[in-house]
Amino acid sequence: MKPSTIALALAGLTLFAWSGCSGSDDSKPPAPGDLKGSATEFVVLLGKEDFAGAVGRFDAAMSKALPEPKLQETWRSIVKQAGPFKKTLGTRTMQQAGYEVVFVTCEFEQTILDAKVVFNQAGQIGGLWFVPGQRPTSDAGAPPVPPKTVREKEVKVGDGEWALSGTLALPTAGDRSPCPAVVLVHGSGPLDQDETVGANKPFRDLAWGLAAKGIPVLRYEKRTKAYPTKFLAMRSFTVKDETIDDALNAVARLRTTEGLAADHIFVLGHSLGGIVAPRIGQADPAIAGLIIMAGATRPIEDLMLEQTRYILSLDGELSSDDKAKLAELQKEVNQVKKATNSSSTTFVLGAPPSYWLDLRRYDAPATAGALKQPLLILQGGRDYQVTQADFEGWRKALASRENVTFKLYPKLNHLFIAGDGRSTPADYDQPGRVANEVINDIADWISKQQPPR
Repeated sequence: MKPSTIALALAGLTLFAWSGCSGSDDSKPPAPGDLKGSATEFVVLLGKEDFAGAVGRFDAAMSKALPEPKLQETWRSIVKQAGPFKKTLGTRTMQQAGYEVVFVTCEFEQTILDAKVVFNQAGQIGGLWFVPGQRPTSDAGAPPVPPKTVREKEVKVGDGEWALSGTLALPTAGDRSPCPAVVLVHGSGPLDQDETVGANKPFRDLAWGLAAKGIPVLRYEKRTKAYPTKFLAMRSFTVKDETIDDALNAVARLRTTEGLAADHIFVLGHSLGGIVAPRIGQADPAIAGLIIMAGATRPIEDLMLEQTRYILSLDGELSSDDKAKLAELQKEVNQVKKATNSSSTTFVLGAPPSYWLDLRRYDAPATAGALKQPLLILQGGRDYQVTQADFEGWRKALASRENVTFKLYPKLNHLFIAGDGRSTPADYDQPGRVANEVINDIADWISKQQPPR
């Protein structure tokens, strides 16, 4: 049984992943035609809470890993955070390690999720994940290809079993080499290289926007997206395994790229990436500077509770059912805070005790305060996931440092997309773009940082 990799803590959702699949199979997988229908029917059964019928479609390993009571618990936990299931919106297929995989895009009341349904050779379900999805409409309101001022090059980040696919966005005009460059580090969850959330692709916006201003940008697929099964099999993983090692590999990759200034590589971390950015800078003091976008200064588990309370309160007073949900979540938060080295590997809030202990031992503001690299800290005023309380946490901790710049954008949400009124999870289903003001501020700040001599 393999519970989900990292809860999508900073997007207000906990996503679960279970799998009875083990190893690869070299035999030919079944044709995907009927499997699309089977996957859709399976999701509809979940929506009707026909858990016995749903489990009846599992293979033997999956039935043992996720029996009917556990499936019911998992589904209701998802509904608790995503809102009631409404309908399916479409399907797409892919092959992975000898298995046929069908993604069923599901509309919940508060967000869009993809049910990733894995079929074995007999057409039985051998794996199930729920991951961030997007409505099958136009591509996040963004152009399908880079602007004429930007060209893209496929690159590899890291070597060996955890090698990741990535894209280096480069300016097409002028020869500024050697020039500064930026590595983008994702938020929580199994995210792609564009950091796709709902109908939005903030990392693509940043990469194209900065490259158009003469600053190359490297973005890459997150390890938990590229290798979900293998990563989960580790059981006792940490935030270092999930995020930091690959960010350092990406920096190293840029240092060996022709035309880039090896001593002028910057790291931009968003959400969880912003939290661990100081730790990345600590691990590699030669990094030229750190950009923290919506990085929390408070424990993630506390933010999960705060986010859930905020979402439940959007329609007014908390109901008795809402209060019960918060009480259940508080119990899990308490489990996280009580985690020890002797704790079991049972996942809590989407991650094992080792993950929470790794974060507990790390003080992001204090680590940032001890660094010599310049820092740019950005915060959206409409962000309900990482709030101005966290922004003030950075201000307070770094008040004595001179090479730190703070920027607050009153109308921007967690993805640094503009809007009005209270931000909600539904915002992410609406196509938008990272504000030009943010891209301009990042480019201007980088241009003012002098390479170390």
